[in-house]
Amino acid sequence: MENVAAVILAAGKGTRMKSGLVKVLHPAAGRPMIAWPVAAARAAGAAPVVVVVGHQADAVRQVFHDFPDIRTALQEEQLGTGHAVACAREQLADFSGTVLILCGDTPLLRAETLRELIATHRHEGAALTVLTAVVDNPYGYGRVIRDRAGRVTRIVEQKDATPEEQALCEINSGIYCMEAGFLNANIGAISSDNAQKEFYLTDLVSIAAAKGLTCLGHRTAAAEEIMGVNDRAQLAEASRILRRRINYDLMCAGVSLIDPEHSYIDGSVTIGPDTSVHPNCRISGTTAIGSGCVIESGVSIDDCSIGDGCHIKAGSVLEGSQLLAEVSVGPMAHLRPGTVLNDHVKIGNFVETKKISMGAGSKASHLTYLGDAGIGSNVNIGCGTITCNYDGVNKHRTVIGDDVFIGSDVQLVAPVEVGRNSLVAAGTTVTVDVPPDSLAISRVPQVNKVGWRLKKK
Repeated sequence: MENVAAVILAAGKGTRMKSGLVKVLHPAAGRPMIAWPVAAARAAGAAPVVVVVGHQADAVRQVFHDFPDIRTALQEEQLGTGHAVACAREQLADFSGTVLILCGDTPLLRAETLRELIATHRHEGAALTVLTAVVDNPYGYGRVIRDRAGRVTRIVEQKDATPEEQALCEINSGIYCMEAGFLNANIGAISSDNAQKEFYLTDLVSIAAAKGLTCLGHRTAAAEEIMGVNDRAQLAEASRILRRRINYDLMCAGVSLIDPEHSYIDGSVTIGPDTSVHPNCRISGTTAIGSGCVIESGVSIDDCSIGDGCHIKAGSVLEGSQLLAEVSVGPMAHLRPGTVLNDHVKIGNFVETKKISMGAGSKASHLTYLGDAGIGSNVNIGCGTITCNYDGVNKHRTVIGDDVFIGSDVQLVAPVEVGRNSLVAAGTTVTVDVPPDSLAISRVPQVNKVGWRLKKK
């Protein structure tokens, strides 16, 4: 939509969260809470978007430092929603058109609902339109007062409402659509004559009605969208609803979720069709998973790129890693940041990797640590192998060429290089480079003392 701006109120501390972190930065389904209404506003066509910050302002600004269309305005003292919007006027001084006003603690709000709100507002030629909902328990919300024609005449806050008004079930969402001209002309007329001694944005409704201007209420059927998050219980509920939406969209796109209620997938994650995700998996961050993969139960994946046809077995943890096609990992493996596994690599149970690249067809099947290493193609890493990469001060690198066979219980003391097509015998401690096509063996000679055990008895 053309000529739409948005103001998002995010200055409050959120004392009911009982947290040292400002409320809007608490994560909901993998994103800071504030990121959800901002994304909805942008998807509805709003540009610019002004976020009103206050408590921990710099931390909130940091969330949007990569988005040039998102501006911030500082509300140094929190004196109510009307005061917050007034603080944003300078950022919209050059704007003429329709202004959305949203709350930073409503992560469930959809872009589709905002587009419908704007369409209703413009079709009816309203000066102001408020998004409303009918709920069973309206306690704590402002009540919407309409005239006989159905137009909104005022909104009264819970603490200021009469018993008759408190009995009404249509509530104010705190989400508005209004013309910039009307906003600029009337924001200064808001009074703090109320129980809280704050400047309520809702006063603009009464101002519009008093001037005979059209003031509408656009009622949404999905009341959950306007749910504000004020405490940890509401945050958990909002996150549950967001995950349900995310999982529904994934399943509609061809992903199999064996138990959607127990699949914890962030909204920033992409998963290809014909991939199966088993219960109790957590997939987060910028993770991208290809087609035809199997993600078994209890897997945790964060900021990873996983190619087609990969199999991540139960209990494995993957962080900041890149897997190409047909890679097998686990069970109970740990891929730490900087791991790159090429096609057909196998990482088995209780294997840990960190800052390694592993060529196509190579495998480390069990009980191994591989760190700071470049490993070629078709390499076998035997059980119990360790790259000794840390000398107590610095990290050092191990290089293993193509077609190398590393036996069980080998220690590779970096920096060290094993040439292509070599074999390192089981139990060897490698401290010097191994030339190509060689056998490396380093063992203490075995001594058998026949009958020794009988003498001790």
